[in-house]
Amino acid sequence: MTKILVLNAGSSSLKFQLFAKETLQSLASGVIEQIGEETSHASLQFINSAGKSQQISQDLAIPEHKAAITTMSALLKESAIARDIRELAGIGHRVVHGGEDFHQPVLIDQKVLTTIEKLIPLAPLHNPANLAGIEVAMQQAPNTPQVAVFDTAFHQTIPAHSFLYALPFDLYERKKVRRYGFHGTSHHYVGKEAARFLGRPFDSLKIITLHLGNGASAAAIDRGRCQDTSMGMTPLEGLVMGTRSGDLDPAILFYLARESGMTLDEMDEMLNKKSGLKGICGENDMRTITERIKEGDEQAELALDIFCYRLKRYIGSYLAVLGGADCIVFTGGIGEHSSLVRQKACEGLEDLDISLDPTKNEASSTRARAIHHEQCKTQILVIPTNEELEIASQTKKLIASSPP
Repeated sequence: MTKILVLNAGSSSLKFQLFAKETLQSLASGVIEQIGEETSHASLQFINSAGKSQQISQDLAIPEHKAAITTMSALLKESAIARDIRELAGIGHRVVHGGEDFHQPVLIDQKVLTTIEKLIPLAPLHNPANLAGIEVAMQQAPNTPQVAVFDTAFHQTIPAHSFLYALPFDLYERKKVRRYGFHGTSHHYVGKEAARFLGRPFDSLKIITLHLGNGASAAAIDRGRCQDTSMGMTPLEGLVMGTRSGDLDPAILFYLARESGMTLDEMDEMLNKKSGLKGICGENDMRTITERIKEGDEQAELALDIFCYRLKRYIGSYLAVLGGADCIVFTGGIGEHSSLVRQKACEGLEDLDISLDPTKNEASSTRARAIHHEQCKTQILVIPTNEELEIASQTKKLIASSPP
């Protein structure tokens, strides 16, 4: 009972990480990919008894999530890190959509399972896989406390004037059409880490957090409470992303339906899988786009410019929402590693007392760091996100406060 397992079940994958309960030190992490295909790949990286990093991997047929969790258990047993998942202190599950029902992590029972299932129409690509992972884990470890941590929960403090769309109000009342926001676990984590880095209470700061990866979102946090976020009812709204369009004029879809005969399914696929950076330049990996720019590729440069311009617009709007910011935080794969994106997103904001130090911005580090000019009032930080650690932390806190 000394370890906590974090599970993130996708439609064809299962990511997992094991933490020491008391210290929340990461002991092992793994992934099972291509679930349901002819050949699946499973791997586990862990710290062995000699204190050295070691990896186990195997290719085998894994038809569904039950077999995936069985494979995960076998890998953990082989590594001697966890011999039986029934002996864990708790299991934390990432769940993408909690709707208006969940404002914080919850211990999972039948009522919670029923509610997550009820919310499937709001997240048809994610909640079914999350639910499958939970149900299998509960079958295999029925006496182990299990906790659901929702991507949407942190954003439930957003006020109505921000989360409501200007649509007929009964669509909200009947169908719960509203802004929910996503990446909430990451925004919450890096917001708290920013406060720790600055040596100030989280509930005393105005923070703009920018989670930039293949999926990207921004959040405006006022004294520990989210006031606005860029993703909407679905993860499609907001910033330009790897393959998602982000904000656009909805009448474009009517035009395409009339003029090109596109179906709803075709437009759905286009907006989610064929747009964003990939739609503009044919590539959704920012590292590749940056290399193409160095080689003089104008289309790649255009993709970057559109990405950063949209990002700058959100920074400006959230400065207005918050009435200024104590800090701006870059996180996620792009936010943490692309100095060019950070540079272009902050260009021209000097009159708002936002200015990068080029030397600090270019310096490479895996730790939290400041990259602004020292005289600037608004600090600019790069903070690595760790959603799994945040889920483990919330799982530990909840099971400690719950009666046995």
